[in-house]
Amino acid sequence: MRRISALFRENAELVVLSGQADSLSVSQKIWNATVPDSLKKYTQAGSVKHRRLTVYASNGAVAAKIKLLLPSLLTKLQKQGLEVTSIRVEVQVHSSRPKAPGIQRCISPQASSRLAQMAEQLEGTALGEVLSRLSSRSQK
Repeated sequence: MRRISALFRENAELVVLSGQADSLSVSQKIWNATVPDSLKKYTQAGSVKHRRLTVYASNGAVAAKIKLLLPSLLTKLQKQGLEVTSIRVEVQVHSSRPKAPGIQRCISPQASSRLAQMAEQLEGTALGEVLSRLSSRSQK
């Protein structure tokens, strides 16, 4: 079985892709060594184009904090060997997972009938309406 690296070297398009991946990996390692620990898990380094590093922040507050730290971050990045003169910060919102449907909880038939009786006594009130809805959750 051939190694993946051999496959990447044989195909011209994959060579370019591999180079970009290596560049992103280096940028991310240097970024992680530079950025404060409190911001690491909320940021990701992107590509360096025209001596400008693009950094992706998970929300606006993180982006604002990075912008406040730009001068010191630039100096640290340059000392680490990354040839950048500016940092571009973009907010990259991650979509949330769809919520699982809620579990319908049921009450015993006896509890349901007692709640229905209380709902009749409190008819016309907000509590009576709530008890009426709750009594309809009887096990069948």
